[in-house]
Formats: sequence, C-alpha cells, structure tokens
Amino acid sequence: MTKAPTDGKLLAVDVGNTQTHFGVFSASGDAVQEHWRFATVRESTQDELGAALSNLLALRGMGFAEIGSSIISATVPQLIDEWTAMAQRYLGQEMLVVGPNIRTGMPIRIDNPREVGADRLVNAVAAYRALPVDLRGGRLRHRYHL
Repeated sequence: MTKAPTDGKLLAVDVGNTQTHFGVFSASGDAVQEHWRFATVRESTQDELGAALSNLLALRGMGFAEIGSSIISATVPQLIDEWTAMAQRYLGQEMLVVGPNIRTGMPIRIDNPREVGADRLVNAVAAYRALPVDLRGGRLRHRYHL
C-alpha cells in the first residue's frame, strides 16, 4: 500500500561518492529531526539499505511507519535503483528522485539540463528558495513568488 505523500515525516537521502547523508524531517518539513551519515558502498542492496535505515531509525525511537514520503539525490547512479526499491519494499512508497525532470519551481536555463548533477540542482534550489535576491541579476524578488 502506497502512503499519501503528505502523511508522516520526510526521509531525505543524499548519496555522494564517498558518504551517504540522510535525515528525517518533521511532518511540516521545517525542521530536521534526525540525521545520519555512513560510507557509500556502491554494491549495497535494497535489503542492506533497508536494514541500515531500520536500525538507525530504531536507535532514535522511530520506525518505517512514521516515514510518509521520501526523496533521493544521488551522484552514484547505480544506487538510485536500490534506494527506490528499498522505499517501495520497506516504506510502501515511491521515492522521488532528484533529476532534470523534477519540478523545482526554479528555471534551469542551460542547454542540457541532464548535465547538471543532482547535488548541484538541490543546492541551487535551496539557494533560490532561501535568498530574497534574484540570483540572475541581483534584483530583489518577493519570497512568495518563487
């Protein structure tokens, strides 16, 4: 059974070349409740990732049932399928994948958006949303018209 994306907490995963960072955000999405990091192992399976996540959540008194939605940003393409399969199997949901086709609310004005790494896309969107300045020309913009 797939959960509605607005139910529960958000699991955010950032798979880097050497380390994987992930955290659980409150249901409102405004605060990180817990965060962890471990070495990125390119050969990890969905079951290994599920076991690691389950154990880390349990150490903080949480479980899979509290995770209502999840998203991944990865610079290690072979792990995207393993994380998304883990989310489907253990969280009962489709994990959103950060990439060139994701709607961010920020225009991506480059010739080939597929050349932008997920890590850079996430950082750019965070800056775009956080700063009251139009990053293209230094003009102020209203925070609610992102």
